Amino acid sequence: MHYKEYKSVNYAAIADEVLAFWKENKIFEQSIEVREGSPTFTFFEGPPSANGTPGIHHVMARSIKDIFCRYKTLRGFQVKRKGGWDTHGLPVELQVEKELGITKEDIGKKITVEEYNQKCRETVMRFTDQWDDLTEKMGYWVDLENPYITYKNEYIESIWHLLKEFYKKGLLYKGYSIQPYSPAAGTGLSSHELNMPGTYKDVKDTSLTAQFKVIENQKSKFLFEADKNSPSGGWGAVAEAGTFILAWTTTPWTLPANSALTVGKNINYVLVKTFNPYTYLPVNVVLAKDLVGKYFVGSAFREKGKDGDFEGFGDSNKKIIPWTIITECKGSDLEGIEYEQLLPYIAPPAPSGGAFRVIIGDFVTTEDGTGVVHTSPTFGADDFKVAQQHGIPSIMVKDEAGKDVPIVDRRGRFVKEITDFALEFVKEAYLTDEEKEAERIKQGRDKYLSVDERIAIKLKTENKAFNVQRYEHTYPHCWRTDKPILYYPLDSWFIRTTAMKDKLVELNKTINWKPESTGTGRFGNWLENLVDWNLSRSRYWGTPLPIWRSEDSEEVCIGSVEELINGIKHALKDDVLSEEQREMNEKFVNAYNDSIKPHPKSLSTGEGLETGVGHDSFPSTVEDGRGVQRFSEVDESITWEQFVYQS
Repeated sequence: MHYKEYKSVNYAAIADEVLAFWKENKIFEQSIEVREGSPTFTFFEGPPSANGTPGIHHVMARSIKDIFCRYKTLRGFQVKRKGGWDTHGLPVELQVEKELGITKEDIGKKITVEEYNQKCRETVMRFTDQWDDLTEKMGYWVDLENPYITYKNEYIESIWHLLKEFYKKGLLYKGYSIQPYSPAAGTGLSSHELNMPGTYKDVKDTSLTAQFKVIENQKSKFLFEADKNSPSGGWGAVAEAGTFILAWTTTPWTLPANSALTVGKNINYVLVKTFNPYTYLPVNVVLAKDLVGKYFVGSAFREKGKDGDFEGFGDSNKKIIPWTIITECKGSDLEGIEYEQLLPYIAPPAPSGGAFRVIIGDFVTTEDGTGVVHTSPTFGADDFKVAQQHGIPSIMVKDEAGKDVPIVDRRGRFVKEITDFALEFVKEAYLTDEEKEAERIKQGRDKYLSVDERIAIKLKTENKAFNVQRYEHTYPHCWRTDKPILYYPLDSWFIRTTAMKDKLVELNKTINWKPESTGTGRFGNWLENLVDWNLSRSRYWGTPLPIWRSEDSEEVCIGSVEELINGIKHALKDDVLSEEQREMNEKFVNAYNDSIKPHPKSLSTGEGLETGVGHDSFPSTVEDGRGVQRFSEVDESITWEQFVYQS
């Protein structure tokens, strides 16, 4: 073979020549066609999102992908390479909301869902030309003529088919749990998203050790008697200062939702007689014995203060605060002790059902804090679980529909019932500089103080804070918005991946990982600690979950357009439909019947028909006769496909 000789090297010119040769002779296409009948190796690209421009990191990743496809081609395989576009998800929504100057709260108010989804559709393929140009120039062979596109109905219906298969096997279910939630993005995050590189950041937060005042009764009697019988003597006339349990938190904003204190059953606790370092009022405080040194050796509580002068403290300069241990007990002895609500903005359900008492939890340690966990069932996974085990209610409020909701809304703001901080963001990072300045002026201060800082100040003045300081720790952030997440109660749909955990772990061991540490390390550890996959998202622009639920929890999962149409027709036969519901169902079926598309077939035949794009789930049911209600103001002249696309 004769090869062309180059007297000088112009890489750009050579690249153009090679690309022209490939294109003219259809080299990529031939690499597939000439191997017809050979063993196949099918490649589906993990699709990029075309609403952003490509970067050098895409070149690097695609080069690795291309190596495997070319290698298999050289080994004689017929390698079909399917390109694709990821058109759904948070990046698209954030971009559209930024361009429109709106937030999630404005959808359905300032802009209709239809208008919002149409804007997403227009935006999502904005940079395909740049992507195609890069793909060609870097010599990355992939079929871009017939890509799979995630907002196309045929792709969505393929997802419906898979979800129906999961559903039939009992692997798809709806659950209520505490999940990582991003107020800035308006959606929950999966465990995978939360563990992406760079999501955990070092932050400095206001940490607070709160004093929860113990109620004197038969259960707590031994604490009060220990004070009276201590060698240093009881408090006598100032006994009203009371006995407190100390609990530490790095999220003071969760304290208005506190409804229990959790201790370790076999942890040793002590009752310490001392004075509050902010009010100088006499207090008896309970904390883990192993953590006494953390609170009573540094700062004003120096070793000199141990068994110090209690009677003379009032006339002293307060530089050394006396303290002494007056009794010791196990966590099991504290179980059932009741205490006063720390921040009584919202009363617990009546009857309270046992709120504001000490319970036992197996997750309590003495590594930090006080050995007592401030427990808020609405804002912590462990808190939620232990509260359920002990019948502890959550502190909730009623929304406009009369439904119980948390004291923090989906935007990350306190509800109006938290009167001192009504509608304020619980995290400073959620505010813009302009919003922060407006709040500073409203506060009448020289600098803006966060909600956490002002809660700390409030508790200090009320003799309810024992220690306040800045604390540096790692905290999870949303990988898209770079804003802190909240642990928040959400209804979500899950795939029961834990049912397949053992099989997944075993199959992972059969993979020839390079480097090996990837499979045995990070990925292997992730599989070992697998949790069920949080599949659903609170979004409008995405694959709609094809599940209908009635008010009495009857539900049906749709696996194809054919099933959807049949379900609607079934609903039309029911006499419980309102006129509006019947009209909407009939319009949908008529639009479908007028379509130029052939009759839809089940996905099992491999001939899926296009379906609609909308919210994460349809708000109505088929089985209970309410049918499809989501579509409105339909143009009778359009096809059913166009009709579906409007929503």
